[in-house]
Amino acid sequence: MLFWVIAAILTLGASLAVLLPLAASAKGASSSGEHDLEVYRDQLSELDRDAARGLIQPAEAAEARAEIARRILRLDNAGTASGATAGRASVTARLVATVAVLAVPLVSWGLYVKLGSPDLPSQPLSERLAKNPADSSVDELVARAEAHLAANPADGRGWDVLAPVYLRMQRFSDAAGAYRNAIRLDGDSAVRQAGLGEAIASAAGGIVSADAQDAFEAALKLDPANAKASFYLAMALAQEGRAKEATTAWQAMLVRLPPDSPWRGAVEQALAKSGGSDVASGATNGPDAGDVDAASSMSPQDRETMINTMVAGLDDKLRQNPRDPEGWMRLVRSYVVLGKADQAREALGRAIAVFGADSDQAKKFTAFAASLGLAATE
Repeated sequence: MLFWVIAAILTLGASLAVLLPLAASAKGASSSGEHDLEVYRDQLSELDRDAARGLIQPAEAAEARAEIARRILRLDNAGTASGATAGRASVTARLVATVAVLAVPLVSWGLYVKLGSPDLPSQPLSERLAKNPADSSVDELVARAEAHLAANPADGRGWDVLAPVYLRMQRFSDAAGAYRNAIRLDGDSAVRQAGLGEAIASAAGGIVSADAQDAFEAALKLDPANAKASFYLAMALAQEGRAKEATTAWQAMLVRLPPDSPWRGAVEQALAKSGGSDVASGATNGPDAGDVDAASSMSPQDRETMINTMVAGLDDKLRQNPRDPEGWMRLVRSYVVLGKADQAREALGRAIAVFGADSDQAKKFTAFAASLGLAATE
């Protein structure tokens, strides 16, 4: 009922705001001729006073009276001729405006009654958050948890519960913040560190950055059997171009994982993808462990020459086979390690151009470069 009262008052106020100026303008138009007539009457009175005091000759006074009289007659004739037409036009305009102003709220109210839900009870947020959780949506439950944590930011258990929910909702930055709060308040655990690493990697478009690797390594220190941490660290090896090491790590996971582990499917898929890629087959591999051992016995100049030759070879292979995302990431990392930021940036630009600036792979390249402290443009 209160809604209808407020709506009626607002409608009345809006209608009066339009109708009152219309009425005022009509009055102003009708009083214009009367004002002119009043001016002429004042002139006649002033003329009579001047004649009585002898300030004007009788003949001049008579001529002035005649002129004022002619003006009054012209005004009267003009008012009579145009008054009827103007009056009819004014009345018609006011009538149309009044009907239009009154029709808007009437039509609006009619449509609302027909199409709206005036009898629907209100649903304030406080009541929705207070209802049975079993009857609440995920968004309402999250809103309830966020309201609780806003009032109790030191509730580590609350952050621990909310973090994986954020992760499932793909609110990766919020998930990372929640995991950090849970770790800060309730201490380290393998599950929290692995969740933090997954949130960081997901926020970076799937790139396992240095921060994500630190979290996964911390999880493995607490629980060497943590499958999530092992999987993502192997993925980091693949993203760095170390496909053989990644394959070995995933194969070791398959041996350790129980048959019903939910991670078996992900590991098998990663192995299939890695086994079919050019990186895994060695098409764009850089120096392996044997190359590193050989380089360690060389002089610094020979070692630098060898490394530069290998990196240049990788660059040439990517020019011939540019559809190799892991190879591009390894090339960018190699140039960064060698301190050749300009060449690393140029390689990053080429990689993005190959896959398209708006592609998901380009976003992964950008995130990977950012984890190395490199921007696409500077």
